[in-house]
Amino acid sequence: MSISKEKVMGCVKSSGLTLATMFGVIGGVIFGLALRQTDRKWTDREVMYVSYLGELFLRMLKALILPLIVPSLITAVGSLDMSLSGRVGGRAVGYYMGTTVLAVILGIILVTTIHPGVSGQEKSGKKVESREVTTPDTLLDLIRQMFPPNLLQATMQQYRTSLIHPGCENENCTGYYDDSGQWRDPNNTSTWKFKGEWTNGSNILGLVFFAIILGIALATLGEKGKPLLNFFTCMADAMMTITTWVINLAPVGVFFLIGGQVLGVEDLGTVVNQLGWYFSTVLIGLFVHGFIALPIIFTVVTRTLPFRFIANMTNAFTTAFGTGSSSATLPVTINLLETKNNIDPRVCRFVLPIGATINMDGTALYEAVAAIFISQVNNMQLSIGQILAVSVTATAASIGAAGIPQAGLVTMVMVLETVGLPAEDVTIILAVDWLLDRFRTAINVLGDSLGAGIVYHLSKDELDGMDGLEGKPKQHPEGGFESVPMTDIDEINGEHKNSK
Repeated sequence: MSISKEKVMGCVKSSGLTLATMFGVIGGVIFGLALRQTDRKWTDREVMYVSYLGELFLRMLKALILPLIVPSLITAVGSLDMSLSGRVGGRAVGYYMGTTVLAVILGIILVTTIHPGVSGQEKSGKKVESREVTTPDTLLDLIRQMFPPNLLQATMQQYRTSLIHPGCENENCTGYYDDSGQWRDPNNTSTWKFKGEWTNGSNILGLVFFAIILGIALATLGEKGKPLLNFFTCMADAMMTITTWVINLAPVGVFFLIGGQVLGVEDLGTVVNQLGWYFSTVLIGLFVHGFIALPIIFTVVTRTLPFRFIANMTNAFTTAFGTGSSSATLPVTINLLETKNNIDPRVCRFVLPIGATINMDGTALYEAVAAIFISQVNNMQLSIGQILAVSVTATAASIGAAGIPQAGLVTMVMVLETVGLPAEDVTIILAVDWLLDRFRTAINVLGDSLGAGIVYHLSKDELDGMDGLEGKPKQHPEGGFESVPMTDIDEINGEHKNSK
């Protein structure tokens, strides 16, 4: 009995935080629904007070993103052999692109089969942040983000192309030649004037790209680059230590974040009646992709069942659901992969920051479903070419969507424009977007995690061979990753004893 009791206590101790975070999500929903039962209407200020502690938790997680991503990437790339880092990166990007395309195809099949759109669908009275954009500008801006002119500015601002409405010269608002001899058509955005502008928000893609280049440079320098590499290693480990402190606040933070969101949403009954089929279609797609398609890929590649791997990541999924941000969940994801799933830190800290930036399976699926749903509402039959355009644009838009809450809603405008749908129709789905955003964020994190496991499995022999050639254990040379599992250290120590 004493042995079984110790096992039970050990299980509770190791899974206590995960269980507490899950109860935080469930408790937050119940708490929000309970507050809604009162006769009075809650003001925006009162809702802000309710979610205040959750907001503080979210701010703490976001504060860790940059100081964790940049040193971790530099350390991971710098500690790998040049050819090996290329292979690891290639496998990661190949997995991310493949699963994103798979998610889009799945979403299109489901939305055309279930056909959730009904003509005459009511639009929300709320306004969504929208601006005039063209698809080429959006794609070019995505590439521009990879090359920030100022790294300090990249930590605070992003560049984007802004279009200037030319104005109408006559009652019919037809095209005309302006003073400079350029053709301007108010009805054709590609003929409008444009300018560059800076908007608030970290340029994660540019910083990730720079970190990879700096890591490659340090790997090329060899011994000369080790002092700087050790500095970034130490910084990454310090950030992971702070992360473990912040993670312990997850149950309370998630509880108040969810509670405030449920309290602030409009009439839930009306939303379910109006958008029930659309909501169900997206959820079915996310479930099939996240818990059937991705685990099958994981099983085929690694020849192991994914259940324990996924179960170990539960705390990351609940945190993703609570915060609605894959970037804010990144510190939690890295910590769990290294400590519970024994993924080599060099792979984990290389692959995950890239994944949190470009791998948005859930967002890609949601944007494809939403675009075709809105076309169904407008009684618009999409041709095969238009459906292909939706799939390509949804994939590109999901890469361009920063890992922040509801960023997909902004890029949704680009997908609608591709097939000639009015941008303001995005308000049709606004009522349930806050909830779907949390589900698709959890699937994004699941995809990142399984991707790290797959890339590690494919790269394991090469990593071990590299360690054997250098005569060093799996940790980073002369610095070490503090979060390397103790089992690995025991195995290394055992090997040293045997060799003696």
